Order: sequence, then C-alpha cells, then structure tokens
Amino acid sequence: MSAMWNSARPRRIRRGAALTMVFAGVLATGAATESWSGEPGAPVPESADRALPGAAGEDGSRAARQADEGRDADSDEAAERLVSRSGDRWSAAYTAREYAGLERTLDGEYVGTGISVRRAVDSTGRRTVVVARVQDGSPAAKAGIRAGDRLHAVDGAKVGDRPVTDVVGMLRGSVDGGAGDGAGAQAYGTGKRGDGHAADDEATADEGAAPGSPVVLDLGRDGRRWTADVERARLTAGTVTSDKLAPHVTRIRITRFTEDSGSQVRRAVRDLPEGDGILLDLRGNSGGLVTEAADAASALLDGGLVATYDDDGTQRTLHAAPGGDTEAPVVVLVDGGTMSAAELLTGALRDRGRAVVVGTRTFGKGSVQMPHQMPDGSVAELTVGDYATPSGRAVPEEGLVPDLAVPSTRDAEARARSVLSGLTSGS
Repeated sequence: MSAMWNSARPRRIRRGAALTMVFAGVLATGAATESWSGEPGAPVPESADRALPGAAGEDGSRAARQADEGRDADSDEAAERLVSRSGDRWSAAYTAREYAGLERTLDGEYVGTGISVRRAVDSTGRRTVVVARVQDGSPAAKAGIRAGDRLHAVDGAKVGDRPVTDVVGMLRGSVDGGAGDGAGAQAYGTGKRGDGHAADDEATADEGAAPGSPVVLDLGRDGRRWTADVERARLTAGTVTSDKLAPHVTRIRITRFTEDSGSQVRRAVRDLPEGDGILLDLRGNSGGLVTEAADAASALLDGGLVATYDDDGTQRTLHAAPGGDTEAPVVVLVDGGTMSAAELLTGALRDRGRAVVVGTRTFGKGSVQMPHQMPDGSVAELTVGDYATPSGRAVPEEGLVPDLAVPSTRDAEARARSVLSGLTSGS
C-alpha cells in the first residue's frame, strides 16, 4: 500500500470512527448547524485526497519507518495506535472496511438512492428538506422522485429539522434515523452554494447500508403526500457537470476529484462553445485524487508545473500534460469548503496566469499524507510533507485569499459571472 494521499483529517482519532470522524475536529459544529466559515448554507467538506501512486513508498521515509514500528501492535488497533503516537493533526486510522469504502468513493462509487437534498424554507417559514437533484437511472429516478419534491421523512424519521448531512446519512443508511443532530458529523455532503445548504447521498466514504437494502421515503409534491419504497444500489458518482449560465459564460462544476474527473473536465473544456469563458466552480470541493486535479489542470494549461510537494525531504513535482486550452478566459469560484486538491488546482491556475479567483478564503490544507496497511488490513495515514503552488508558495493554514473577495455566497457567483463576462468581451 504505497499510494500517497493529501487528506483532511481529524485532530484526534477514536476507535472505529476514522471515516465518520473525517474533519470532526473542525467540522462537527458546522455539520450540526449547517454553517461553514460563519456563512449559512455553506457546504460540509468530505474526505481524502490521494496523490501519486507509488511516489512515496521508499523504505527510508519517516512515515514508512513509523508504519513498520506499528506493525507489532495488537492487530485490531495497530493503525490507531500508530496514528495516536504520531501526534499529527492530519493523520488518520482506518479499519479495513472503512478503507475499502474510501477506495470505492475515490473510484467514484457509492451506495445510495441517487438523491441530492438541500435545505429550504416553505411559505410559512418552516424549515424543510427539498430534493435538489435525482441521478439519472438511480433507484430514486425509477421510483418517480423528481427535483423539487419535498422530503418529509426517511424510514419514518422526520427530517425537517435535521442537518442535511444527517439526511444524507439516513438515505445511505450510515446514520440512524433516531440519532440526534450531532450525527451530522458522520455524513459529509457535497456542497452546493446558493439557495441553501445542499448535499448528496454519494458524499460519504463510510459504507452505510448494503446494495439492495430498503428505505422508505415520505415525499410531497404540489400538496400531495406519498411514500416511495426504494432499494439502495451501488451507483457511480458524477463529479463534473457543465451548464450554460449566460451568453458566453459556461460553468464547469467539480464536486470532488475521483477517478476520471480529470478526463471529464478535459471533455467539458473541449466541448466549450466558441467564444465562451469558463466559470470553474470549486465551491465545496474538498479534494480527492491529486493526480486527477493535475489532469484537470491539463485541460487549461499547455504543459508545465502544477505543484511541487515534499516527500519526507525529497522534492517531487506534478506537471500538466501539453495541449490544453490556453485561450478561453477562466474565473475560479471558491469558498471555505474549497480545500486540498481543489486548492492545488486553484493555486496552479492563478500562478500560471490562467485564472482570476473569486469568492471567499479557502480552507487551507496543504499537507500530503501516505497510507500504510497494517497486518490486519487497517490503514495508518501519516503526513510526509507539504505541497506548494508553481510560484513556490505553500498553501497557508488560513487558506488561499481570492483575487476578488466576495463575502456573500449569493453574490459570489454573480460577481464571478460579471468578471468572466468582462474578460470574455475583452478577449
């Protein structure tokens, strides 16, 4: 197990809770209150970033030595003991099952219903949960559920006053419907900034329920209430979407970097209408596979440096492939949920003169982790170094500062579109 990760992790580890506690040290409050960086409706980041496979597998590395030292611990606690001994705020311990779930998530797979949900307020001022999106071909789509439907309950448990992160966990079966609001730290939704907090049931790395497991959804539409009996299925997450926002403005949104995200971005850029600028929406993108972030950079760069990172004293590099689009104007939209591999991409495009960055300060996660498998299959993930943007600047703990700071999440997209329209008309 020599893959390298660039991951956001808790400050402390509890047995059996590594994945469900991803970001718990810094995000549990945000998950329960549906806030991020003090802004209502902000996204809750999710899990890990993996860098170059095999890039940090040298026997002499500090992380490898620490992993070897941890192999004589009790098998069911080897990874946790190693992580606890490291004192590293970004380290994490996984059980074999948790790690398998994370691997599937990074491969773009999840078990769920295919529903994305968001927080809304009805005409009486009451908090509700609304279906924001239904994945084509998913169990929810086959059950006739549509975007705009109101979700009242999951397996008989009302969801109106629960954080959407809890609702996501209930849809996936990873959060019990009887759990309190604190359970929101167990399921991390992909954020969709705008008219309320949004999350989808593809968002967690935790296994949740098995494919084929039933879930009963209490729904409403146009004053009518009904229940839908849905069986969860293993689905493939779509992490890249493209849509036309305005004349000469195409938005490419990346929710996270999983397998094939980079090629999806390259296809979206190749299909860009002539004369359009690109609004690259990285809000709520908590990272993923770093190699996919570099591949995404290749869509907008003609080769060259994307980032450097330190592997326990050895300097390594990530480069873009040649032949990307260097003509279309680009504005990158970021917020406090933009982190890790998404910050790497943001920094690369800005340093290379390819993009203007608009929004709020990003999360600030620039360290690189490497996982090591213990004899029982559990995994200890330890920091081996930090990465830097092409100009040599490390990502500060307080995050990247946008070129144009727009504190209001509702105004940020409008300002980004305005900037892009100006760049497009002037190009």
